[in-house]
Amino acid sequence: MRKITKAVIPAAGFGTRVLPASKAVPKEMLAIVDEPAIQYIVEEAVNSGITDILIITNRGKGDIEDHFDRAPELERRLLDAGKMDLYESVVRPAQLANIYSLRQKEAKGLGHAVSCARSFIGNEPFAVLYGDDVIISDTPVLGQLMDAYERYGKGVVGVKEMSTDVVMRGSSLKIEPLAEGCFACSDMIEKPAHESQLFSHYTVLGRCILPPEIFDIIDHTPPGANGEIQLTDAMAELSRTVGMTAVDFIGKRYDLGNKLGMLQAAVEVGCKHPEIGDAFRAYLKELIHNL
Repeated sequence: MRKITKAVIPAAGFGTRVLPASKAVPKEMLAIVDEPAIQYIVEEAVNSGITDILIITNRGKGDIEDHFDRAPELERRLLDAGKMDLYESVVRPAQLANIYSLRQKEAKGLGHAVSCARSFIGNEPFAVLYGDDVIISDTPVLGQLMDAYERYGKGVVGVKEMSTDVVMRGSSLKIEPLAEGCFACSDMIEKPAHESQLFSHYTVLGRCILPPEIFDIIDHTPPGANGEIQLTDAMAELSRTVGMTAVDFIGKRYDLGNKLGMLQAAVEVGCKHPEIGDAFRAYLKELIHNL
């Protein structure tokens, strides 16, 4: 079984749910305390053993490429001022992994965005980390999925049991227990139109591992929900033919595609921040007391 070393991060969405903040700044670059959201996703991939990452962007998202590049003038100023901690924090993103970018020239859905990575992936299994989802965990969530891939040898999706309204807006999986926290997945549906279409209340949340065969499946996958080529529809075919594994991962997921998710991430990460955590928690206690 080939080791998974490549990952794709689709980050080509318009960020309409967090406008107007995303009008000039890609939503993936909005900060969670002092790091852009996408850096948390890249770090999760790297901490799981990924060495090569392709970020799928679109027009107007050059800031993402710049963040993972060197900034010689800024670095020189920080060094000259003796600000080594800041210097290291600025240099670090460029040293995390081999990071590449590719533009999705048409907004045709998540499935199409993943298909743009075909030449980068070649004939290897690979990981997909959705650009809207930051997941904080002591053990990287992608690493949890990679363990399941090595154990069962099939594509893997990261899942959580969610409320009906969340599942109706996302996906629903047909599953059977395999082991603690692991399920065999034999079908799934994207954005069920009616509750009668629900297989279960387990839904895909932001992480998956796919075999290279998924590209051929995407090629003949017709537009689905919202008139877009949905990755879930392609994974549904993969589930029905060879099966997939679903992992109820351990970690806290933040949906950074909406304003509440951004606030939740900033508050909860801020409470644990080594520099400001103590002061921020004290502020929150005082704030709550005076509400």
